[in-house]
Amino acid sequence: MNAQAKTQTPITQKHIDFYQENGFVQVDNMLTPEELAELRGYLEEAMQTESDRSKSTDKKDGSYYRVLNQKVNLWRDHAGMGKYSFHPRFAQSAMKLSGASGMRFFHDHGLWKMPGDSKATPWHQDTPYWPINEADAGMMSIWITLDDVNEDNGCMAFVPKSHKLGKLTGIDLANPQNIFDFVEGGQSAERKPVIVPLKAGSCTFHNGLTFHYAHANVTDKPRRVLAIIFMPDGITYNGKEHLVTDGAGLTAGQPITGPRFPLLAKTDV
Repeated sequence: MNAQAKTQTPITQKHIDFYQENGFVQVDNMLTPEELAELRGYLEEAMQTESDRSKSTDKKDGSYYRVLNQKVNLWRDHAGMGKYSFHPRFAQSAMKLSGASGMRFFHDHGLWKMPGDSKATPWHQDTPYWPINEADAGMMSIWITLDDVNEDNGCMAFVPKSHKLGKLTGIDLANPQNIFDFVEGGQSAERKPVIVPLKAGSCTFHNGLTFHYAHANVTDKPRRVLAIIFMPDGITYNGKEHLVTDGAGLTAGQPITGPRFPLLAKTDV
């Protein structure tokens, strides 16, 4: 694959318009078949690696127990994962969708919903869990599935336009509250969730404020996903503890920068 093909984004104006209006968008065939096969091997190896650099968050009595197997900062343990976590095609796509002038990496995470006994991931926003000052930061996630996904094995669902409702209270994923109870005046009542089945190698992008949910996995095989969080350049740190920013030498009130949070895409202007 030549360099141009590697960096070329599949994002069209139609994708951008849909994302800006609804807070999420589906993008088919983000990975080539060769990339899909390679990433499956890398993710398998990375998820099995024991390390103090990456963090597993699915321990018993933890917030993700039996919801999903999650491992954060896989790139710090596996150079192959770094190839995809910092992939220019993903970052360029995120920048185009968001309209930001520059896009930084925040973290990656492997998300496995194990067969048979996993719970659904309840409705939530992502932004309340991130140690940032901005309420409407424009931070976003790409969610790349390595398996065909549907309602039986953990595909995603989104509430269109919910990113316009603002930053609400964070949800306890193990003992979830109803996020819709935090919406004043029933503003989301008319916004029906959209279920998004995907073919392996395809993805969704969603805003950190968008309400989203993942179905339980009731099949006999794991559902494997790589998710990467991007942040517009200039987002500032609020000083709170977070497994991604701890030990990174950040200063409260200052932009999140440094070797763990590289600028992956920027406009030519």
